[in-house]
Amino acid sequence: MANLTILRTYALKNVTELPTSVLFSHSDKAMTIYDAYPKSIFHFLVLPRVVSPPPSKKENQSTGEDPGVKSSTSQTVATTESAPASPSSPSVADLSSLRTLLNSRNVSKEQAKEVIVSLKDEALRVKAEIEQEMEKRYGFVWDVWIGFHASPSQEHVHLHVLSGDLCSERMKKKKHYNSFRPKLGFFLHVHEVLSWFDAEPSYYKDITRLSSSKYEALLKEPLSCFHCNSIEKNMPTLKAHLQKEWEKLRVRAENTKKRKLDLSDKALRQPSSNPANTTEEGDASPAHKKPKTDSS
Repeated sequence: MANLTILRTYALKNVTELPTSVLFSHSDKAMTIYDAYPKSIFHFLVLPRVVSPPPSKKENQSTGEDPGVKSSTSQTVATTESAPASPSSPSVADLSSLRTLLNSRNVSKEQAKEVIVSLKDEALRVKAEIEQEMEKRYGFVWDVWIGFHASPSQEHVHLHVLSGDLCSERMKKKKHYNSFRPKLGFFLHVHEVLSWFDAEPSYYKDITRLSSSKYEALLKEPLSCFHCNSIEKNMPTLKAHLQKEWEKLRVRAENTKKRKLDLSDKALRQPSSNPANTTEEGDASPAHKKPKTDSS
């Protein structure tokens, strides 16, 4: 049970209590942690922090931010399991899952949307850092996905931010893979979830039910490659196939860079033309016109 509630435990803590091996970054409303079982080369989780009344001035002076943790703001939000949540913020119970947040009687539609927008904003900052690291480590940038699991395995709503490769030693089971297949339906892209708030009330009510039985059936679908739709017979062959697909992306990116460099070098080697020195036939510049002679 402890593993199922570990995200909630993190969200209730003051960020100064979390080691840098867990916490990647944070803002006033959200925190980003490393996924303990990454399913891609890069994989993070963004959690809403459980907000309590701000600490006193004395408490602020006695605690400080860990310099090894990135912060989007200079402020911290003190959180303890016994501290009451702010009346303007969803409680820890309301944040148990995406389904709970979207259906809680204690949380307005606007408040639920605000939570998701704050997670998305933090996720976009993380995405930018992932892309920088991609370029630094591998020399090219590929897709980064941001989304929720329709039926998550852990308590406390969390947004996945992961590179679009699904190449990882931790990718061991069919349900792991299908839970992140981008077009299968179990992985709900954040922009899709945000679009629900603009839909008709009847559609919003229906889609936010997020029936576990409906979505968990998707985890049993065949192992279809999200790149080319080929069906693989088991996880080892799928993982080998996905690695080859990622290598193709890498080679393609390297070739594209090489072509651009070649074109750039070719342009630099071409001599610039100077009209003043041109003597080709048909040049109409005054320097090459024959002077008129007096015919008288």
